Amino acid sequence: MSTPPIRAGRFQHRLREMLLNLAAAGGAVCLIAVVLAVAFNITLILFKTGSMSPTIPAGSLAVVRGIPAAEVKIGDVVTVDRPGKLPITHRVQTVEPAEGAARAITMKGDANVEADPAPYVVERVRIVLWSAPGLAYPLAAVANPVVLGATTVCVAALVSWVLWPRDGSRSGSGRGQRRKRGQHAAV
Repeated sequence: MSTPPIRAGRFQHRLREMLLNLAAAGGAVCLIAVVLAVAFNITLILFKTGSMSPTIPAGSLAVVRGIPAAEVKIGDVVTVDRPGKLPITHRVQTVEPAEGAARAITMKGDANVEADPAPYVVERVRIVLWSAPGLAYPLAAVANPVVLGATTVCVAALVSWVLWPRDGSRSGSGRGQRRKRGQHAAV
């Protein structure tokens, strides 16, 4: 026995509405996250090494916020940019005044025996607000151009499916009209 057309139509309508609402909510969350990230100077850091283990193990994702180096305190975990090299994230051991607003910061990874070889002279750093172990790998996979392209195609297909006209006639007449059970359209 097949599903009556009216019941199947209602189910498809509800499914389309639910998927469209989920997509809209997801888009709104993304927009809000981007606005907050820009407004509060927040970025993400992916940890490839275990130099900060066990506090921040390899494969962790950290949320960091840019701050002036003058605000750094001993014990903070900060990321500093290094010209020509990848940024480094370690725990602050010492903070000394340098020229102008710059600070000479000595850092050491929690898993390292010795401090980094030389202090970093910086005016700004990114302080770690929080981290989540294991989230770096899925985020890196999602950032793959093939995955991003496939996601774009899927979302476009979903939106097209949800918004595609659903009336039964080819001419578009009768759109929005409901017929009572037993009534037939005039031919």
